[in-house]
Amino acid sequence: MSSTVTPLEFHAPLIQEDEARAGYYALLARLFYAGPDAGLLRTIAGSAGIATAGGRLDGPWNALAAAAGATEAEAARLEYDELFVGTGKAEVTPYASSYLAATGREKILVRLKQDLASLGLGKAGAAREPEDHFAGLFEVMRHLISEGSDDAALQKQRGFFSAYIERSFEGFCLAVSANEKARFYKYVSHFASSFLVVEREALKVF
Repeated sequence: MSSTVTPLEFHAPLIQEDEARAGYYALLARLFYAGPDAGLLRTIAGSAGIATAGGRLDGPWNALAAAAGATEAEAARLEYDELFVGTGKAEVTPYASSYLAATGREKILVRLKQDLASLGLGKAGAAREPEDHFAGLFEVMRHLISEGSDDAALQKQRGFFSAYIERSFEGFCLAVSANEKARFYKYVSHFASSFLVVEREALKVF
């Protein structure tokens, strides 16, 4: 959620793999923050075949690209609103703490706010969503990757991912995919799940 987190500084250049990782997190943050516009759909549709991770992301990415090419922006926007906003109660909650049943949501939010502060991050003034919105978490990961790939940077990435994304993303992605109103976002969630599985495995060996 680009309007939710305010990175204070960046460290470049990134190695090619990290550029891809940061790009995927940025895209997922954008797609889970609001429905895509026509330009973003065209960009995704025109990028089939660029996925990495040893080819493990090729299938989910190409399926997402095909779905983007077959989706109108207005339809995607309405689908997003139906799924994640709703009237009264959303079809699918986009907040990570809802999928971390072992710990109370308020405790998670308090800890998350503390962790963001320790990283020099926080909500932008115009942001209304709680910090555990998946779009915001993905934006934090994008920022942490931008800080480099030395041991200290990787420790930050691994710690944040483990605390807030690792145990919540599968429940969230499954809820999106299983919802009958998910058409374009079924492919978004499939790619997100596939990418985050790769991330989980990679961060364990760093």
